[in-house]
Amino acid sequence: MPLTVTLYRPTGPEEFALIEANGFTAWPPRLPEQPIFYPVTNEAYAVEIATKWNVRDSGVGYVTRFEVDAEFMARYEIQQVGASHHTEWWVPAEELDDLNRHIVGKIEVIGKYE
Repeated sequence: MPLTVTLYRPTGPEEFALIEANGFTAWPPRLPEQPIFYPVTNEAYAVEIATKWNVRDSGVGYVTRFEVDAEFMARYEIQQVGASHHTEWWVPAEELDDLNRHIVGKIEVIGKYE
């Protein structure tokens, strides 16, 4: 089994429905106005986004957790975008299929906020 990195992704109901439909195995393609897929590095930041943004914008926010092959993720630098725990990976949208192929196991739902 490969070494993995744990990633977190806050998501709203539309994206959640798409990952649920594919059996929690892959992230859907980005929309044209979404050039980057940005999973975050920690659960606290994911919860913050889900509760402050997803709930406000759509009434519900989910926090997901998934494992990705560590060797694959090593190509991306972690970006700090605010406070010290506001850290995320920036994966170009055109590389999302490649990231999906390197997910180990399933995407888990670890929180739902309304």
